[in-house]
Amino acid sequence: MSRVVLTSVLACLLAIPAGCAVEQTAKKGEKIMYAQTDTGRWLIHDMNRPAPLVITPGTESTAPSDAIVLFDGTDLSKWTSGDGGPAKWVVRDGYTEAVKGSGPVKTADEFGSCQLHVEFATPEKITGSSQGRGNSGVFLQGIYEVQVLDSYENATYPDGQCAALYGRAVPLVNACRKPGEWQSYDIIYHRPIFKGKKVVRKATFTVLHNGVLVQDHVELTGGTGWRGPHAISEYEPHPDKGPIMLQDHGNPVRYRNIWIRQLRD
Repeated sequence: MSRVVLTSVLACLLAIPAGCAVEQTAKKGEKIMYAQTDTGRWLIHDMNRPAPLVITPGTESTAPSDAIVLFDGTDLSKWTSGDGGPAKWVVRDGYTEAVKGSGPVKTADEFGSCQLHVEFATPEKITGSSQGRGNSGVFLQGIYEVQVLDSYENATYPDGQCAALYGRAVPLVNACRKPGEWQSYDIIYHRPIFKGKKVVRKATFTVLHNGVLVQDHVELTGGTGWRGPHAISEYEPHPDKGPIMLQDHGNPVRYRNIWIRQLRD
């Protein structure tokens, strides 16, 4: 390909919108394909194009190498109580357990868009029913709740069962394991974006419960909450980052192996 033709191709590319592919004839019968991306303009299959970061993906019990481990089963040094003091939940045998009346625990650090992995177990001994059975919750930015509940053969309102976006979105299926068995959430969350007091991009959730897709890129229409004004509220502006929070709802729900990967907005 001659320098003149290459210069002509690059000049044409400058006028092409981002995300478009461009064909340019180099000589009769030969076409060169380019792509314009967020990071620049590259030949299709260009070996000089920057490659993704190489990471170690981790195992069932370990986090990916680029993740931040929030709880490794040994202590709650990366967590505080709801009021910012020391976390009051019990830690033993590789898990932390909610203590009735102690309030929630939240991460000392704050996060925005993320991939979050959480493992939990509702009490093996069944007490109560509906919302009184194995109730807790995982809150993104301390605001938006993915419900934790013992929903194994336990009827309750569908938008409040396990893996619901509380009060907003019913899970596609009930993938709960039996009480006392360890379960997992893998949550891909993109935060809302505000311009002044107006939300210009709503939050989205993709949730896998025990490896099963239960929330499929669901756009959250507003805040999450119980029946009252928060349940039907529109978005209220808040900072770009907030804590991960685990709820104390009076039931001894256990958590382990919690890690997070920060995502681009």
